Amino acid sequence: MKLLHNNRSLRKFFHHPLALPGLIILGILYFVMIFAEFIAPYHFDDPDRSLSFQPPSKLHFFHEGKFQFPPVVYPYTYSFNRYYERVYVQDKSTPYQLKLFARGEPVKLWGIIPLQRRLFGLEQNQQNVRVYLMGADPVGRDLFSRIIYGSRVSLTIGFFGVAITSLFGFLVGGISGYFGGKLDWLLMRFAECFMLVPSFFLMLALRSAFPIRVSSVQIYFLIVIIMSLIGWAGFARVIRGMSLSIAKRDFVVAAKALGASHARIIFIHILPQTLSYAIISMTLSIPAYILGESALSLIGLGIQDPHASWGNLLSAAMNISDIQHHPWILLPGFFIFLTVMAFNFVGDGLRDALDPNR
Repeated sequence: MKLLHNNRSLRKFFHHPLALPGLIILGILYFVMIFAEFIAPYHFDDPDRSLSFQPPSKLHFFHEGKFQFPPVVYPYTYSFNRYYERVYVQDKSTPYQLKLFARGEPVKLWGIIPLQRRLFGLEQNQQNVRVYLMGADPVGRDLFSRIIYGSRVSLTIGFFGVAITSLFGFLVGGISGYFGGKLDWLLMRFAECFMLVPSFFLMLALRSAFPIRVSSVQIYFLIVIIMSLIGWAGFARVIRGMSLSIAKRDFVVAAKALGASHARIIFIHILPQTLSYAIISMTLSIPAYILGESALSLIGLGIQDPHASWGNLLSAAMNISDIQHHPWILLPGFFIFLTVMAFNFVGDGLRDALDPNR
């Protein structure tokens, strides 16, 4: 029966119109994130100020009437207009052919495996000629490479945050629902203290309690802890409500009669019954962590330059004139939107698949 139920749940999940596309999108994003050093043609901090705000490189499959594969790109030259703004123009007299598995600057995959080749790059390694698929940022760094490296922050912060939130939520909610009484009242009032304060302002207040000038690694874990402190209370209240109901069921009463310890009853008999809700809740909570990190980094309280996250990449789009003249700097926002929607689609599919009433 359990196997049949699992098969039925899988069928319901894959028949959901948006769950499978969302899962595919997330799979692609996480694959690219894992192999960032190989897929990104440049390091996340490899500036060339002469290429500031260079437009995205156009791939040309024809040059002088001849088909080219791999395609070629033309270098950009620029001049200044009367407003002292750079005006980029392609120099079509000198084509540069892309090359698969091109040689690049040596890096270490995952910080362990030496790697000198990239998925693609220019065949000629000439100064001031680069392929920028998504354009350049204000200091001439490849936005495509920075988005890929930045995904390691934006795509992982949710999992660490949800893990801590779930740990607190299960522990507090399970204990509160099982024991009830004064302990239940005390734990729930403590949780409500966190729920009463608007989450964004609480996040800013907690972040301001720590020094501004800390390393990006420390900021990363600070953000995880801060957002976990914000999110655990609501999760704990729902687990507490479910635990109150489950604690009255016959199998729990039987476990008590057989002399099972309180810890065994909570962690073996009660909390596993809440996993269906917990899985759905955790999936739908991950986008909140992505958006929270992006908001902190956008206002300068999160990951600091030169390290990349999708949030601090968007800080270049704070100026309306920059957006008007260099619209590609909004691309990190597109990836945030795409990831958040994909997680919501997958969460909605899991809710349909695991809900016995659907």
